[in-house]
Amino acid sequence: MPTTYQLAFWNLENFFDVEDSPRRSEKLQRAIGKDLKGWGQAQLDGKVSQLASIIRQMNGGLGPDLLGVCEVENAFVLNLLVQALAPLGRGYAVEHHDMSDQRGIDVAFIYDANLLQVEAQFSHFVMRRTATRDILQVNFRTQKNRLFVAVGNHWPSRSGGLYETAGYRAIAGETLGYFHQRIRQVHGEETPVLAMGDFNDEPFDRSLEDYALSIRSRTKTLKATNPLFLNLMWPLLGQGIGTHYFDNHPYMLDQFLVNVNLLKKNSPFRVLTETTEVLCFPEMVVKGDYPRPRPFGGMGRKVDLQGFSDHFPIAVKVVEAD
Repeated sequence: MPTTYQLAFWNLENFFDVEDSPRRSEKLQRAIGKDLKGWGQAQLDGKVSQLASIIRQMNGGLGPDLLGVCEVENAFVLNLLVQALAPLGRGYAVEHHDMSDQRGIDVAFIYDANLLQVEAQFSHFVMRRTATRDILQVNFRTQKNRLFVAVGNHWPSRSGGLYETAGYRAIAGETLGYFHQRIRQVHGEETPVLAMGDFNDEPFDRSLEDYALSIRSRTKTLKATNPLFLNLMWPLLGQGIGTHYFDNHPYMLDQFLVNVNLLKKNSPFRVLTETTEVLCFPEMVVKGDYPRPRPFGGMGRKVDLQGFSDHFPIAVKVVEAD
């Protein structure tokens, strides 16, 4: 029978180890130690509990089959989160790479090892004057021995100004576009690739359209000879929602991009585009005129133990044929 997977992505917002963690380098401690003041075991435990309470609700209470995450400090905190997901009875494992970001935050995947096996991992360096997150590529094998490539992203932020920082995201977009092409050259033109992440730009920005080659037209994606992505978030843009809010304005920063091999009718993998959604469970939403995410805080910001993250998660379903 066909297998249906729920894939999700979530920026976990300041998911840091405790302020005096022995797992943190001296250099990184000097860089962020002041911002972590007051971030102790109680705050970390609260953060884990709040995140897990949302993840356990995903996929109709089954939990996602594959969850991409960003803004996490290390594998230690990710494994704490996996332990908190134990009531789901899933075989969750972590695929993580320690990146060189100046704040010490990484991109990673949590996946059900009963459904997916890691064949290879690649961390693609994004050239920037100051260190930023790599683009994390993980090649998975399904139980039916098919290759599925997931690419996790957390592009340079808009801090410092939208236009002043746009060039950095253009570089990240070009890096993603290049490795999308390389994946198909190395593993075959029929390789399915799904990129997910916090792109810190919206679907219509040049970093995504002109550099990552992510567009809104399914027909053009199917017919193009260039390695294009279809951006699944376009249909949601007109609904007045976003995954992140700034100055009470919604921004669709978190996105799924899929290549042609997840769109063709005869492909072994097909994305169910109509299942693309922003997950806004009621407890995550700040009540009022602007239904923004309820952040947990940290890193110099007031901690709300009833909060979660300053981003909403996103989800989509993919079907694998017999």
